[in-house]
Order: sequence, then C-alpha cells, then structure tokens
Amino acid sequence: MALNTKFDEYLDFPCDFPFKVLGLADERLPDLVVAVVQEHAPGDYTPTIKPSSKGNYHSVSIRVTVTSKEHIETLYTALGDIDIVKGVL
Repeated sequence: MALNTKFDEYLDFPCDFPFKVLGLADERLPDLVVAVVQEHAPGDYTPTIKPSSKGNYHSVSIRVTVTSKEHIETLYTALGDIDIVKGVL
C-alpha cells in the first residue's frame, strides 16, 4: 500500500520525527518498536511508555532521525505491521 503523504512539502530532511505507537499492554511492545526502528534507522533510542486509563493499551513515543518522506512512510508501515500494534500516529 503506497502512502500519499506530504511530509516532503513541510519538513526539511534530515530531521527528528516523533512516532507514537499504540498497542496492547504487552511488556514486549517497547522492545518490538525499538527493534523495528533500529532496522530502518540505527541509533540509540529511549522510548517513553504511557498506559491507557484502563490499562489495556500502551502508547510508545519515540523520536527518530528521518532522511526522507519515503523513510517516514517505511517506518509507519513497518511499525504498523507489528502484531500487537493497533495504530501509529
């Protein structure tokens, strides 16, 4: 699925870009997110994790240095493909 984004019109690359990954409240979620990010943008990452009010879901926020619109789209797709992820913002 090709994403039809306009990141290239609004951002100057390379730049830090925030991703928020929403997934099931599973202790593996932060490690899975970091593993996917490392695959596409190697670096030293420290994500922040926030539980939902009922504790069923967690949000994992992570800032990544991206190099192009395609790089952002690749990360969105790869993060969304994690089996316990419900959405990527």
